[in-house]
Formats: sequence, structure tokens, C-alpha cells
Amino acid sequence: MSSMANSLLPSLALSRGHEIVGRVIATGSAATRFRIGDRVGVPWLGWACGVCDFCRRNQENLCESARFTGYQIDGGYAEFAKADERFCVPIPERYGDVEAAPLLCAGLIGYRALRLAGDAPCLGLYGFGASAHIVIQVARHRGQEVAVFTRPGDVDAQAFARRLGAAWVGGSDETPPAPLDAAIIFAPVGDLVPTALQAIRKGGSVICAGIHMSDIPRFPYALLWPERTIRAIANLTRQDAEDFMAIAAEVPIRTETLAMPLDQANEALTRIREGRLTGAAVLVPGPAP
Repeated sequence: MSSMANSLLPSLALSRGHEIVGRVIATGSAATRFRIGDRVGVPWLGWACGVCDFCRRNQENLCESARFTGYQIDGGYAEFAKADERFCVPIPERYGDVEAAPLLCAGLIGYRALRLAGDAPCLGLYGFGASAHIVIQVARHRGQEVAVFTRPGDVDAQAFARRLGAAWVGGSDETPPAPLDAAIIFAPVGDLVPTALQAIRKGGSVICAGIHMSDIPRFPYALLWPERTIRAIANLTRQDAEDFMAIAAEVPIRTETLAMPLDQANEALTRIREGRLTGAAVLVPGPAP
């Protein structure tokens, strides 16, 4: 498969890049799902065993033997990539390659977190980057009111959230005008867990959607006692991908992207680390479009 566009994930081994969009240029002898020329996406979950207890319970995202794109499997920081067709997903025609790339992890993880948060009438989002700017569009499409919390003083992210329909925007050190029904934490900051617990109603849920998070500090049991819950999101499933791509086209979701040439990957990563990016960075072979 030729690699057209891919978003960013730092890793220590192999080719990075865990959100790949490309066209099929060759298939294995047993591959029948896609034809030469089809445009497909390769998400974070690149392979699962299919036989363990988790896989048999439709929880392949928890498979003990799972392998991940750009981590244990070569990713998309290349002109060509090889992928297991069973874990690829068709890309809706309405999306260009660069627009589609962030849907394959930022979108999928955000969608899985949103499903766990339920149909909360008022939803809080802590951190407003690649995932949150997609999630807010799905939530607004479903009729949910959204409150967005950014790093204190991050006026660019706050303006971005307002532009996408947030009902209230403030710093993570602020209190929303009314209690939330659920909250999703995208920022990898453990201190936000007790903060979010204090912001939600009794019976509400806090969903931790990051792959990494700093340690969660001690907090009084009284914050949990009114049947509040804390959940975490681990990876994604193929069904998540199929369901989300259909919803993405229905909304339709518009991704905010910055396309950069593949040889500027380090600069793109630096912008992410320093918070100098709105939406998602996407690498493309050759000059940026």
C-alpha cells in the first residue's frame, strides 16, 4: 500500500506513524477484502490474535498479543507500508487523504471515549487538540452541550473551541457555570482526574482517553462515593473504526490539519510538544500540498 498521509506518534522502534491513508498497490495471495487502487486507512490497532478471551468477547483492543501500527509494526513515515487487510478500514470518499488521517486514531479514540461517556446532556472536554476537536463535532451533532477546558491562558485553543460550538470555554483551573454530566480527559495530566470528578454531577463518569497520563494524585473518597466512575480507554476495535467512519461522513466531521513534508517530521513533533499546533499535523510524501 502506498502511504499518502499519516499523523504523528513518537515511538522508539521501527517506522513511526499510526494513522495512515493510502491506496492499495499490491495484495497478498489470500487478501480479498480490497482491490488494487482502493483507498484505505491503517489505524493504531494493526493486529490481534482473534483467539484469546478478550478477542472472543469482542474486546480485541485488550488482546494480550495485540500489535500496533508504528510501534510493533512499521508505520507510515514512509512512501510504502504493509498492513493486514483485516485491520484496515475504507475511507469515505468525501475526505481527502490529509483530512482523513486524523480520523484513524484521534477520531477513533475520541469516539470510543464518547461512547463510554454516554449521552450526557452536558459533556466536558479537558484538553482541546486532535481528538477533542473531532469529538466536539460528533457531540454537537448528537445534541449534546459541550464545555471545553484548556491550559490556562491558551487563548488560541479556546477560540478554536468556541468556533466549533463549545457552550462554555475556560482554563482547566476554572469551574464551569453548571455541573457536567460526564467529562473526557484528553490531556495527559493526572491532576485533572480529581478536578473533573469535582466538576461532574452525582452518577457521572470521567473518561481518561490518553495512552499515557502522569500519576493521579490522592483524593478523598467522597469524590467517588456519589456513584461517580473513572474509566480509561485502551486502544480501539475494528468495529469502532467501521462505526466511526460512517458517523464521520454523516456529521460530516471537518478535521483541522497542518500538512507538512515527511522530511519535516521532527519539526512537526516539536510543534506538538510545544503546543504550537491547532488540530492535527499530517505528514505527506514530497512537498506539502
